[in-house]
Amino acid sequence: MTEAIAVTAVMRALGDPTRRALFERVAGVEEITVADLTRGSGVTQGAISQHLKTLKQAGLVAERPEGRKVYYRVRPDGLEPLVDWMSHYGAFWRERFADL
Repeated sequence: MTEAIAVTAVMRALGDPTRRALFERVAGVEEITVADLTRGSGVTQGAISQHLKTLKQAGLVAERPEGRKVYYRVRPDGLEPLVDWMSHYGAFWRERFADL
């Protein structure tokens, strides 16, 4: 995946508020199942699964099947394309803030 495509995938995945909240919930634990993510979310299990699929395709989460359950965890390097992209513009903002 080229760098531009990776950044776009991450931004699109995290651009949806429900997916962003889901990502934060997964990031808050070591591993979690779809059933656990669905509980108390106000979103259907099918919708949670679709959101997780998008997060997985963007490289933000990984899955580990075990029997009938699938456990999800955050991929530590998943945000790297976004961090790299933002750091490229960091120098620009540091210069602007220094001028203030």
